[in-house]
Amino acid sequence: MENKKSTPASQTSVFTGYQKFIILMVAFLQFSVILDFMVLSPLGAQLLQELNITTAQFGMVVSAYALSAGISGLIAAGFADKFDRKRMLLVFYVGFFLGTLFCGLAPGYHYLLVARVITGIFGGVISSISMAIVTDIFPMEVRGRVMGIAQMAFAASQVLGLPIGLVLANHFGWHAPFLMIAGICALVGIGIAFGMKPIREHIHLNLGRNPFHHLLATVSHRQYLNGFAATTLMSTGGFMLMPFGSAFAIHNMGLTLGDLPVLYTATGVCSIFFGPLIGKLSDRVGRYAVFFWGSILTIVMVLVYTNQGITPLWIVIALNVLLFAGISSRMISSQAMMSGVPDPRDRGAFMSINSSVQYGAGAISSAVAGLIVVQTGNGFIEHYDTLGLVVTVACILTMIAMFYVNRQVIAKHAASPKA
Repeated sequence: MENKKSTPASQTSVFTGYQKFIILMVAFLQFSVILDFMVLSPLGAQLLQELNITTAQFGMVVSAYALSAGISGLIAAGFADKFDRKRMLLVFYVGFFLGTLFCGLAPGYHYLLVARVITGIFGGVISSISMAIVTDIFPMEVRGRVMGIAQMAFAASQVLGLPIGLVLANHFGWHAPFLMIAGICALVGIGIAFGMKPIREHIHLNLGRNPFHHLLATVSHRQYLNGFAATTLMSTGGFMLMPFGSAFAIHNMGLTLGDLPVLYTATGVCSIFFGPLIGKLSDRVGRYAVFFWGSILTIVMVLVYTNQGITPLWIVIALNVLLFAGISSRMISSQAMMSGVPDPRDRGAFMSINSSVQYGAGAISSAVAGLIVVQTGNGFIEHYDTLGLVVTVACILTMIAMFYVNRQVIAKHAASPKA
């Protein structure tokens, strides 16, 4: 099997050509999925105006994706370890492509809402399959740097995707960014179909297991519950602040629609350098140490950012760079830790349930955020600072939960390095 052959190279920290291809494909998968979700945030101000919808309705557009993704991830969990991961990935990626295409063709609010549900049904499972593939192929010692490189997609979506999407939206309307993402998905899907090898080694570990029983056994596994709890808390922060970020920047901080591409580009360029460095650092000094200090930085910057008034562009950029440095540190280190939680035969199911928990918590958080913040007649966003306090509490609780997850992973890896 390909993952057996790749392990020795990985242990010497030298990636083979095929391993580099897998990392590249995972990065592009993450790029398209993250961009599809993130593009709603900078489009928020435009959608609120052009579709004539309230902040609560916009929160529903965001949470519709997350809620449908959470449900589909839970349903797919029982079957996640019974099929070739490449085939399963292609099926869901094609569905994601069609959902994104429908978003680009939606004529109004209700059609967009339905299209986001379709996109979420398929998109929610893609990340979990990708993480299962990474866990299958790469050993624990190098997963930090693999996650770091893969998370460059988060920054790349800001550097390339969001600015280009915003320019397209400003010139051709809010549909254009979704059509752009659909085009990217088509190219990535072709690369996966012709370049990725089948990944089937996990299948023989689950022969004879009933999918429903597999789901119940995984979701009730005592050692997995800590991971699910940590993921729930992790999701609260991001899904609360991001949907209204562009509206807050424009109406509260005084930026213009033309400033947003500059803001996201500058932040993304800096974030591109964070990913690999954070990944290597987490492998070298410890994943929880990176997560802890990244959380401290995130808390400080969230409290500062959500209490800003009219602010010069260069200061907004500096605040965003520091905020995303903290967020990247949390994301990369937590994913590396979480990859060590499941047993080999439960990887697909665990990742699917974990993704489901993430999106489910995110859906609730987005909906709650839409109820907390209020947009006044002149566009001003009220109570954004309240969201900052909620996110701060969630960050502190997540630090406690991840401490126990990390201790569990260390003990498990010491007892069985192959796990």
